[in-house]
Amino acid sequence: MASILFIGDIVGKPGREAVNKVLPGLIARRNPDLVIANGENAAGGAGITEKVLDELTEAGIDLVTGGNHIWDRKEIFQFIDSSEQLLRPANYPEGTPGRGSIVIERNGTRYCIANILGRVFMRPIDCPFSCANKICTAQGKDADITIIDFHTEATSEKQALAWHLNGRVGAVIGTHTHVQTADERILPGGTAYISDVGMAGQYNSILGVDPEGPLKRFLTQLPAELSITGGRKLFNAVFIDFEVRTGKALSIERINSIIK
Repeated sequence: MASILFIGDIVGKPGREAVNKVLPGLIARRNPDLVIANGENAAGGAGITEKVLDELTEAGIDLVTGGNHIWDRKEIFQFIDSSEQLLRPANYPEGTPGRGSIVIERNGTRYCIANILGRVFMRPIDCPFSCANKICTAQGKDADITIIDFHTEATSEKQALAWHLNGRVGAVIGTHTHVQTADERILPGGTAYISDVGMAGQYNSILGVDPEGPLKRFLTQLPAELSITGGRKLFNAVFIDFEVRTGKALSIERINSIIK
């Protein structure tokens, strides 16, 4: 049997503090073979820096996935090509810096992890379904277990990709909306699924940022600064067990912790 811990979108310093507070104990108790987190908002709530990436890996995260905010910090172009701990979405055009998928071996098990962007209510990008097919054919065949971080807005698109890959991958894990859903399940083909794993960040917030800014935008339709102050923190993740021989998921468990 093999297991992974996948942490929801890490939002700014409160998210990193939540990770530093909760993750060591989780690793000690559950001993996952691989720890993955979505970190596209880990630096100040938008983008990621090399310093922040180093902080996350030092905290015990093996691999950080991205999304539509992956390019928000321009210094990313200085290190994304050389980093083996950071993925950007795989369905960006050919020639885009960085990598969208990787095969990692842990404790004798080979994991193919891919980060894919959706298209519904998102900016135009290459087809996520075709991208997933290519990854399964190319790198997935060299791995025991394949895990997809599907970063998109619409639950229907997330469910559609999971059913499209049912039985071909070990897990399709939804990210991007920052709100943990209660629909974790194992599809009939053995693929673990959740529409959104949630976030690590400021608890009294709107998607990780102080409520004042988003409220002003909604109420006035005017630009407003988005800020992150701290306070109580939220830590969302999923823990998934797999059968290595088949690459299929055996169980998926939500983790939802509020930290004072």
